Amino acid sequence: MGLFSKKQAPQIDIEQRVLIENAQKRIRQKKGLYRHFVVFLAGAIIFILLNEVLGIGKEVTIFGKDWFLWAILFWMFLLLIHAINVLFLSSFMNKNWEETQTNSLIKKQKDKINRIQEQVEQSHPLPTPKALKKETATPIETTSNKITLIAAAAENNALGKDNDLPWHLPDDFKRFKALTTGHYIIMGRKTWESMPQLLPNRTHIIITRKKDYVAKDAIVVHDLPTALEKAKEDPNIYIIGGGEIYALSMDYATHIELTRIHQEIPAHVFFPDIDLKEWRLIERVHHPADERHLYAFSYETYMRG
Repeated sequence: MGLFSKKQAPQIDIEQRVLIENAQKRIRQKKGLYRHFVVFLAGAIIFILLNEVLGIGKEVTIFGKDWFLWAILFWMFLLLIHAINVLFLSSFMNKNWEETQTNSLIKKQKDKINRIQEQVEQSHPLPTPKALKKETATPIETTSNKITLIAAAAENNALGKDNDLPWHLPDDFKRFKALTTGHYIIMGRKTWESMPQLLPNRTHIIITRKKDYVAKDAIVVHDLPTALEKAKEDPNIYIIGGGEIYALSMDYATHIELTRIHQEIPAHVFFPDIDLKEWRLIERVHHPADERHLYAFSYETYMRG
């Protein structure tokens, strides 16, 4: 959640390119078949002329038949194989067939991962949200505002790579929207620039060292204390990234809403370590992997204290 994907090129463009490339491949195959047929026809005529008109090879027979008949039959056999490959196999075992086979293998692999995940959860169950909610802690009294770091991070604290999210978790996006709507959200310049558009019904504050930086419909500041001052009218301020802003904000935060993806993922940006001497886990809700979520993950809520 600390990073947002840039607008991608429309999917239809990619699909059209694949279709065009596949069509071009089929055209080349069919042209090759036509050339093969012409060569076969011309060769057969030449063999007959050499043998019947010029008398070349008249004395050569194979199994009682003139050699040129066997040569023509062999050449016809090669032509038949080529025709079957181009006209039949390529039609049935085409791109759609390959995708079907690939999707089937992926589904089997996901089902296997889900079964392993269920076995792990049964042998090592996570604390239930109800039990965790009984724990109490008091946030530090340095501010009357609730300041929450909200992020999604892998097991190795990975946040993103190449200014993009390395996962797609629709339910996590919905939760992020539900929590932050109506509030001030504070972010770094790179996080702001990775967003395809303004997030509706939220006030955006951008922290940047660039003194002349201008962002349309957003508040620009140059340090975290100023950002918090600008947002002080909001009783629940959210800090949404990136990695450097999270690190700067750890001493100011009262809460952390962390979506922990149960996978280690290579990344360039990382969430800071959570010191459990200073932070208490008060709730954890597990979300298994499914057809819409490649990775299993948990919503973890921490409170300072």
